[in-house]
Amino acid sequence: MSLSSTTTLDELSHTTLEQAAEWYALLRSGDASEQDRSRWQAWLHTSNEHRAAWRHVEDISRSFAPLQDTLDPRTTAGNLFAANARLRQRRRTLLSVGVLAGTGVLGWAAWRHALLPDTMLAWTADHRSATGEQREVTLPDGTQVRLNTASAFNVDYSATLRRIVLLEGEIFVSTATDAQRPFVVDTDQGRLRALGTRFNAHRIEDETRLAVYQGAVEVRPAESGNAAVVRSGWQTRFTRDGMAAPSAHNIEEPAWTRGILIADDLPLRDVVRELRRYRRGHIGLDDSVADLKVYGNLPLHDTDRALLMLTTALPVQLRETFPWWISLEARR
Repeated sequence: MSLSSTTTLDELSHTTLEQAAEWYALLRSGDASEQDRSRWQAWLHTSNEHRAAWRHVEDISRSFAPLQDTLDPRTTAGNLFAANARLRQRRRTLLSVGVLAGTGVLGWAAWRHALLPDTMLAWTADHRSATGEQREVTLPDGTQVRLNTASAFNVDYSATLRRIVLLEGEIFVSTATDAQRPFVVDTDQGRLRALGTRFNAHRIEDETRLAVYQGAVEVRPAESGNAAVVRSGWQTRFTRDGMAAPSAHNIEEPAWTRGILIADDLPLRDVVRELRRYRRGHIGLDDSVADLKVYGNLPLHDTDRALLMLTTALPVQLRETFPWWISLEARR
């Protein structure tokens, strides 16, 4: 998403985002008058926040453009998402073949890692999952890797090292035994070296989060040079410059691997932030209800159901501006 360099999505108010969505819906409806368009232009130029909110609505809606002129956008959306998943696989294959033919394997690998942004690297990754999708991958040595929603990694195995590069998202790794070759996961923030283990790695913007469920993992931030071992039952996060002090976590496997979000006295803002990872489109949240506490288990693979469950447990209601723009607001 292309917000301004000084405005992030979290900094945009719910009210402003809803105003932008309502303007977008009106202008797309074909019913907008010249007076409406003048009022929209006046609103747009009132503040930088308005312009940033409008760009966010445009960015979200752009990927749904084929739906906007159909009679039944919701049904069409389901068919389009399934078709897109098939097309992504074909495009990755064609792109790899085309570039390899022109530059050779080594040239393509160097060019890809040196010049492409993270989003493009993820799109052309060896293994990836779409928004709302989870996948399981078995690597050549028998290591099991489960990808969470919108995740991607590359595989780089050699005679002396088993290496994967986490480009975006989250993975749960169960390493296979290989006494001759260490197993490592690299991110922009540093390296994780498995010490006979099962662990979860989650790349979030400029940090990587680690939770160890069996064995231990050595963490080596990219620039600090200091390594530390995190053992089973502990978790941490690290940036390129250093690692936070480990803290204890639940010894069971991450709830997302079972397709659920466990909310135990969790603020609604945190629940919505997590559900956004599994849903294409926008989930808005009114600030007046953002601090409501949520208890229970929510399905990650059915965000419509999860949102409806929230409306039965909390004094909130759903407001749909268009099929890919939905908000939770105080119940009236």
